[in-house]
Amino acid sequence: MTDAHALIDNEVKSNDVVLFMKGTPQFPQCGFSGQVVQILDYLGVPYKGVNVLADDAVRQGIKTYSNWPTIPQLYVKGEFVGGCDIIREMFQAGELQSHFTENGITVRQVA
Repeated sequence: MTDAHALIDNEVKSNDVVLFMKGTPQFPQCGFSGQVVQILDYLGVPYKGVNVLADDAVRQGIKTYSNWPTIPQLYVKGEFVGGCDIIREMFQAGELQSHFTENGITVRQVA
């Protein structure tokens, strides 16, 4: 197991919700990462953002870890949920909110 793989594995397993993204939650550095941040912030879900731009080994390693070619990547309770398009579609259908609730993660009630 490489150092990057061990770091990714630790982040995924030690945080209920973790977003591997370009930039930070306070300063997303790509539109797709920014969209997922907006959705998570809107739902009031606590999450950890991991900036893949800070470490190229993590940037490449997360793609291998999930067998998913793009960033951002959202993990909930150790499980890969999806990238931007999947997260957006789940959110619009109400499935993302249900997924969080089913996993014991509080979602802000929104009108």
